[in-house]
Amino acid sequence: QVQLVESGGGSVQPGESLRLSCAASGFTFSDNVVKWYRQALGKERELVAVIFGAAGSADYADSVKGRFTISRDNAKNTVYLQMSSLKSEDTAVYYCNAWYGGRTYWGQGTQVTVSS
Repeated sequence: QVQLVESGGGSVQPGESLRLSCAASGFTFSDNVVKWYRQALGKERELVAVIFGAAGSADYADSVKGRFTISRDNAKNTVYLQMSSLKSEDTAVYYCNAWYGGRTYWGQGTQVTVSS
């Protein structure tokens, strides 16, 4: 069964850091494009970061450039989103997404709350 499972969310204060994980099961996504999205309450889901294939090149939304880093550990079949200097506007549910076998898969999401 193909599945993506996010973890690592939580409640932090502005300026702190969190690392989100997206673990895949049922397929190996070391060569796949994997994306992190987020959706804040009352807003549309937005693309935050993407990592491209085995080379691991990445791209980011302007709002998180310089603060977030996406990476992958192929041995663990996991993609990470390291988030630093968090702001209140980063508060959202974060989802990972990957294509496999001709369709897209989503995780269940993990809540990130940034508040003082």
